[in-house]
Amino acid sequence: MSESDAGFQTIPAVDLAIYRLDETKDVFTPAVAVYPDLVARNIDRALAFAKGHPERLRPHVKTHKTIQIVQMELERGIIRHKCATLAEAEMLIRAGVKDILVAYPVVGPNANRIATIAQTFPDVRFSALVDHPTSLIHLNAACRKANTKLDVMVDLDGGMGRTGIAMGPAAIELYRSIHEASHLKVDGFQLYDGNVEEPDPIKRQEIVDDHRERFISFIRDVEKTGLVVPRIVVAGTGTFPLWLKWADEEPRLEASPGTFVFSDWNYHCRFPDVEMVPAAVALTRVVSKPRPGRLTCDLGHKAVAADPLAAKRVHFLNLSSWEFVRQSEEHLVVDTPDADLFEPGDMLYAIPYHICPTCALHRELLVVRDGRVIDRWGVVSRDR
Repeated sequence: MSESDAGFQTIPAVDLAIYRLDETKDVFTPAVAVYPDLVARNIDRALAFAKGHPERLRPHVKTHKTIQIVQMELERGIIRHKCATLAEAEMLIRAGVKDILVAYPVVGPNANRIATIAQTFPDVRFSALVDHPTSLIHLNAACRKANTKLDVMVDLDGGMGRTGIAMGPAAIELYRSIHEASHLKVDGFQLYDGNVEEPDPIKRQEIVDDHRERFISFIRDVEKTGLVVPRIVVAGTGTFPLWLKWADEEPRLEASPGTFVFSDWNYHCRFPDVEMVPAAVALTRVVSKPRPGRLTCDLGHKAVAADPLAAKRVHFLNLSSWEFVRQSEEHLVVDTPDADLFEPGDMLYAIPYHICPTCALHRELLVVRDGRVIDRWGVVSRDR
């Protein structure tokens, strides 16, 4: 299988020896193994981009959904966190986090649920997002019913066209509506730019600089109306180092990468300049050799994210080359010149192209250090 690369950047080599288990006979597959020393290295790398200022980071929990990694970040002074689901918010509370941004539209019964959570934990600062007047009305009504107040940010469309309101008069009016709501408090703006996938770091910087200039102009327009902007939350793993270059002159800035803690093969290839090391590997076994040159392993849709293109679900570390044949619920089939080197039951090591939904498919992560499974971390917020 030929790997696409960034063209102008060299994709860093990944050494199988870092991930290999010394003893596999008691390891059930499929599974996801995580390497805490590599996770710690990635967190420290993010702090380096923040110039040692943990308050400039608000990592997103969506990738790992585990208490232990949140606590690793807390130990390094990263006290502000971000999540997408209320189950993730509840997990962050259990981990000891006191500043939580729920960065997903809170609609339907979730409006009552987040208001109840905020009322139950008054020592935790909760923030929510809105991008539409109807959502704001419902959220305010839920907070009034729960007799609590909630910090609310306006979600701006960073070009993804998924959620968010365009920067302009309507966004300013929505922000003013938060200020005027009886049980909501203005908390600033979020601008997420996960659509920026430009592998060339120079061109990526130009895109971020353009977003930043338009964002600065918009914030000035907001402040001219007399409204305060307490904080600004931006970026994902691919762009957060570029936004953080602005942090010295903009103390309200918080960058919110998520995938960085584990990285994955997509980020490893697309953004090698970010220098995050893959810290999670899918463990899978050969279950069949149905014909010469073919291996079938137990890494189906139920064990690894199926949203990347079929031929790019995983990158195998101990196959020299391979061609994707098919994937079903429980099977992944590849043709490889290495097939004769493996027997049924042998372990294959594979880095997923998309680690976030891969983790959500597993109840626990195997924690590996020095070739041994030393612990298991529950993916406790995988359920909504």
